[in-house]
Amino acid sequence: MASKTKNLSVFLALAAVSFCGGCEMLGVLGSPRRSEGKVPAEYDLREHKDQKILVLVDQPGWLNAQTNLRYYLTDAINKNIIVNLRINPENLIEYGRLSLLRSNRADFSLLGPVEIGTALDANTVLLVTIEDCQLSEVGEPNYYKGLLSARAALLDTASGKKLWPKSDDSKSINVGFDIEERGREIAVIRLAGACAYCTVRYLYDCPRNKFEIPEDRCDVDWGRWDK
Repeated sequence: MASKTKNLSVFLALAAVSFCGGCEMLGVLGSPRRSEGKVPAEYDLREHKDQKILVLVDQPGWLNAQTNLRYYLTDAINKNIIVNLRINPENLIEYGRLSLLRSNRADFSLLGPVEIGTALDANTVLLVTIEDCQLSEVGEPNYYKGLLSARAALLDTASGKKLWPKSDDSKSINVGFDIEERGREIAVIRLAGACAYCTVRYLYDCPRNKFEIPEDRCDVDWGRWDK
């Protein structure tokens, strides 16, 4: 089991770098760096890189998805933040601390995201709420197509206010693929990696030619997906 967990961690790390696709790793942190070659950040999280950040993934109990989806998505988002925003891993609240709080607080389900962030000494909470996850076996055994729908928002724990997005309550994230040949678990990890990338890309100046990825499904018609 330890070996399997280690292998999955390595896979997720490589996936984060892969989704980065060579995103710029050089330059002066915190500088505007606005140019035609970049999509400007909707909220530049790098300007607050010394603050503690909690990635909080909310997976509804009714959602019929792989139980590890919440972990995979949290881990992928953290890795994307580290790789693309060059934020010190020590400033990201560990998933283990969140799991411990979830286990030890009988009233955890009653806590809001800001309360959870405050309990873990986080300055900001990146809340990602999973709305739907669909995996369907197609053709050969262990061949899957999938879609993941989520909404994301960045919250300030001190004021309780939403920092991002400015215009809407939350940012809609839809990702998916038509075929994954490596089985269900890898399909879930792939969905998590794509969702993580499509969330974090709004929080820094992302190179324009790296902004879109093949798994982006922002215009998907969910009602006709499985027809």
